[in-house]
Amino acid sequence: MGKGRLDKALSNALPNLSRERIKSLLKDHHISIDGKIITSASSNKYEGLKVQIAIPAPVSAVAIAQNIPLNVVYEDEHLIIIDKAAGMVVHPAAGHHDGTLVNALLHHCAGQLSGIGGVERPGIVHRIDRYTSGLMVAAKTDIAHQGLSKLFAAHDINRQYLAIVAGHPHPSSGKIATQIGRSPHDRKKMAVAAQNHGKHAITHYHVDQYLDKAALVRCTLETGRTHQVRVHMSHLGHGLIGDSTYGNRQKHHKILPKWSKSGRQALHATILGFKHPITEKYLQYESNLPEDMQELLIILQI
Repeated sequence: MGKGRLDKALSNALPNLSRERIKSLLKDHHISIDGKIITSASSNKYEGLKVQIAIPAPVSAVAIAQNIPLNVVYEDEHLIIIDKAAGMVVHPAAGHHDGTLVNALLHHCAGQLSGIGGVERPGIVHRIDRYTSGLMVAAKTDIAHQGLSKLFAAHDINRQYLAIVAGHPHPSSGKIATQIGRSPHDRKKMAVAAQNHGKHAITHYHVDQYLDKAALVRCTLETGRTHQVRVHMSHLGHGLIGDSTYGNRQKHHKILPKWSKSGRQALHATILGFKHPITEKYLQYESNLPEDMQELLIILQI
């Protein structure tokens, strides 16, 4: 083990434990040096001494495990990539205490979760709206969770969405760069914010197919803000068909009943690519449009 801070030295020596996890273990009296409990992460008096770590068993997650079918695209001991169905909530919250992706992952990954921050749960590093379908990744280990979080924070992820929007965007491709923050009129909504307010958000778009008073648009995210595609396409004047929050349902009242009784927004996470945080192998997967969006394309053929 090298010199310097104890937490840094231990995280370097034990790659399966993140630095934050080691700090937590120190705080909870699970690390000792020559039999003496150490709680200071900055301690540097350990060279040549015996360091012992007693890692407690992961505590049970608050959410319950449920046997819910999942479309697993890729899985290894560190992470899992899911093709999420529209209508599934990602994380338990008020009004959705079960039936979520987390509940399903707790069942699917039973016995494989080493504990995210000491809790037996999957590490959710990004979310897809309930009524958006497509690809998302979750961590199974603490170190993978830390690595994926860093990739998303650095925007070092290839994330592409397919959206069916109202009208024909002009020009046919471009870059949307704004600030996105909470709407001052409705705190449940996001909105394009004034300069120096909200968070910087960039979306690159390209029209893949022109339709009858609509278009199939490919959106590549340079950043990953809440509702980014929905907010940006609405800002461009071409809200997503079926989006009751950011779109204009009145324009599509004749289309929606024929397409989806759920009235979900026509949005699908089609490509997800990133460098594996542990193996460093580049992974990229593509998900085809689900049946309901394919049916909508047929309805809207010119």
